[in-house]
Amino acid sequence: MDSYRTIKEIAEGNYSEKRSKFLAFALPVRSVDEVKQIVAEYQKKYYDARHVCYAYMLGAERLEFRANDNGEPSGTAGKPILGQINSNDLTDILIIVVRYFGGVKLGTSGLIVAYRMAAAEAIAAAEIVEKTVDLDVTFFFEYPFMNDVMHIVKDESPQIVSQVFDNHCSMTLRIRKDSMPKLRAKLEKVTSLYFEE
Repeated sequence: MDSYRTIKEIAEGNYSEKRSKFLAFALPVRSVDEVKQIVAEYQKKYYDARHVCYAYMLGAERLEFRANDNGEPSGTAGKPILGQINSNDLTDILIIVVRYFGGVKLGTSGLIVAYRMAAAEAIAAAEIVEKTVDLDVTFFFEYPFMNDVMHIVKDESPQIVSQVFDNHCSMTLRIRKDSMPKLRAKLEKVTSLYFEE
């Protein structure tokens, strides 16, 4: 797996059921710290709402995730939100659903449907993008072998993250995960070149 699906930018959706309003926000995120910060901001912004529930998924392998019901009956909010993230095969995403209570109880199944629909609306409004899993490689070489290195860079087209050209040169390249072995193998053949450990 060297690619994954995520969303490009913040998207919003909303759903109403028996006068309860569900405002949904889908946000691109990269870390748990970022998730915590954003959730805290939304809880502050929507301090007058009954519940601010959320779910997130992180990483290309989609192994880091959490669902939070924020006071709703267990499994009725966070899980259906996470279910929408999963059924759309997304990661590096946080979906927050803010509920304003309308005076009529929805019951367990009603809540599950409402949170699921609100999350689905936010995802439907989002632009889904495919990203590649990229790896970096840093290496050092002597100046006379610059042409050899640049020839490989031209052939393999990695992104040049940084480069220093002096008597002793260094370079950091970024390339898609499945192309890294080929790039490293070519670089290993350059005289004087060694990799950063």
